[in-house]
Amino acid sequence: VMATEHGSDEGEAREIRIAREVEAPCALVWKALTDPRHLANWWGPSGFRTETHAYELRPGGSWRLTMHGPDGRAYANHAVFDEVEPPHRLVLHYVDEAGVEPALHTTTVTLTELGPRRTRVAFCLRFPTAEGRKLAADVYGAVEGGKQTLARLVEVLDALQGVPAGVEPFVIRRVL
Repeated sequence: VMATEHGSDEGEAREIRIAREVEAPCALVWKALTDPRHLANWWGPSGFRTETHAYELRPGGSWRLTMHGPDGRAYANHAVFDEVEPPHRLVLHYVDEAGVEPALHTTTVTLTELGPRRTRVAFCLRFPTAEGRKLAADVYGAVEGGKQTLARLVEVLDALQGVPAGVEPFVIRRVL
């Protein structure tokens, strides 16, 4: 898992980038990314459970969800889809209806097919300010949380492909 914590220009200073290559076809990763039944099992850091209340996968559509933390707290979220380009790109921004969230951001998820059963999953969280990004990284633990989220995605993808839990796949790659 790769994460970029600091950028060299003002735009990069407002971003958190996290990426991981997964052993799954791009279409299956898209399904896990866009089906609320699967999102419930991996969206969020370790110990979190995601409950979807409304989900309209289309530009302008809403995703209303509650993330239940391991501490018992419930974190209500509302996101709006800006771009939906199956099976490669999803862009959504978070809405602060209560007016209390200082680290709102736009999340861009890009899926790049690397082979028939290999996909690069890249998350870019872009904040309006470098201060918002710093808050998300330093206080909310967004970098580590993103890494945990992608690890949980791998578990869901493995289960969808019939790979037993805890078993590392044996992979041989040949580069020509």
